[in-house]
Amino acid sequence: MKKGKNIMLQGTASSVGKSLLTAAFCRIFQQDGYKVVPFKSQNMALNSFITEEGLEMGRAQVFQAEAAKVKPSASMNPILLKPTGDAFAQVIIKGKVYNNMTAVEYHDFKPQLKNMIQEIYQELSSNNDIVVIEGAGSPAEINLRDKDIVNMGMAEIADSPVLLIGDIDRGGVFASLYGTIMLLREEERKRVKGILINKFRGDKSILAPGLKMLEDLTGIPVLGVIPYGNFNIEDEDSVTQRFQKNINQEGKVTVEVIRLPHISNFTDFHVFEILPDVNIRYITERDSIDYPDIVIIPGSKNTISDLKYLRESGLEKEIIKAYKNGSYIIGICGGYQMLGRKVLDPQGVESSMPQIRGLGLLDVETIFEGEKVTTQVQAEVIFENKGILNRCKNSTIKGYEIHMGRTKLGKDAEPLLKITEKLGKETEYTDGAVDREGRVFGTYIHGIFDEISFTEKIIGNILKKKGLAPSTQQQISLEQYKDNEYQKLANLVRENIDLQKIYEILEG
Repeated sequence: MKKGKNIMLQGTASSVGKSLLTAAFCRIFQQDGYKVVPFKSQNMALNSFITEEGLEMGRAQVFQAEAAKVKPSASMNPILLKPTGDAFAQVIIKGKVYNNMTAVEYHDFKPQLKNMIQEIYQELSSNNDIVVIEGAGSPAEINLRDKDIVNMGMAEIADSPVLLIGDIDRGGVFASLYGTIMLLREEERKRVKGILINKFRGDKSILAPGLKMLEDLTGIPVLGVIPYGNFNIEDEDSVTQRFQKNINQEGKVTVEVIRLPHISNFTDFHVFEILPDVNIRYITERDSIDYPDIVIIPGSKNTISDLKYLRESGLEKEIIKAYKNGSYIIGICGGYQMLGRKVLDPQGVESSMPQIRGLGLLDVETIFEGEKVTTQVQAEVIFENKGILNRCKNSTIKGYEIHMGRTKLGKDAEPLLKITEKLGKETEYTDGAVDREGRVFGTYIHGIFDEISFTEKIIGNILKKKGLAPSTQQQISLEQYKDNEYQKLANLVRENIDLQKIYEILEG
């Protein structure tokens, strides 16, 4: 196969499985010996990642790159939109913050981005055998078509064939597929070379008459009916189902994560879902915190707004009550800022409020500045062995920082970590804070729990305090666990699609 082949996955709506199926195709093509990369011209998500170069990109293209067994690159997601409220979004272009825009402003700005997208795509295409392109939402959003750069507009830029995905689990799959196709322009319909029906439960033979009628009506073949699969792969969007349930309900250690309105990087807690001793659940204003072993305040795209939410919803009182009842409290990035005495925003970086009182569980103070920190780091724990951090001193941590605020420690807080490497270069400065008893800590480092040995020590400390023995189940690394999930996903998709036909489509 010559370099520069492509195929694009579009869907009848959001959350029909485009991101996962893109990852599946990346792994399938990689297994078959091709150099493959994912690409999504424009992504909207609060879950982001920092590359080795210090550039910001969406998490979906990160796990797709992992499935393809290549390093994540911001070129795989040149435009990232991070909503900061109902009206505005932070626009990130080529991994760097460009500006804050309203939806109308950004819609008018999009045509200026086409040449940049085309240049980045062509470079990716020329250096790889196959590019698997992911669309966003639906290509039948006809009110947005004139300035589209992510669905059929992207298919035109890349001159790519399209596979259209419908989600049968949500119902109405035939109507949504037919309606989507009929709303496309004639030249756009010609790009759609196949249909995939996703998340099917039951006997496929029952579908046969409907599949035949759909093919007759559209003239487009159905190339696969993919069964519903249960894969523990990182989600990109806040519509994730993991927010709706307890995970590992038999776990001996309970971790409760506050589901903030602007929660970001909830992938930080993926590791807790694979630890057999941990029961993790997400808490909203409709829930009461049930005196868990650990309460985590996660990252936030709008710290001040989410701090007000904690106060107004009553969750602040619940967190303080849990602390007084013996729970350990952890804050990550925005959550770390909320744990302090106050948050100051004199330049109006996040809010019109110049300052707001924090939860007061850490003797720290945060001030927002205009420049965003985006970096990968390596660190070691320097806090003395106390409380939840017993036996953790000198543990190695790897992760990344994405934040606007700078946090200063008071006399009753001690630094958590010493940063030893930044963007691959040696450095030395401290991060995070811990109270003197080791019961509350915060850090700017996303991915801190991905280091299994560090996280197992924290969970082990709680088990020991409760007089419980740790599970005897052998624990693999998070990296290996995720790779196994990508393999399971690829196997399921490969077994339920006409892969030969898809390769024919790739060859044109």
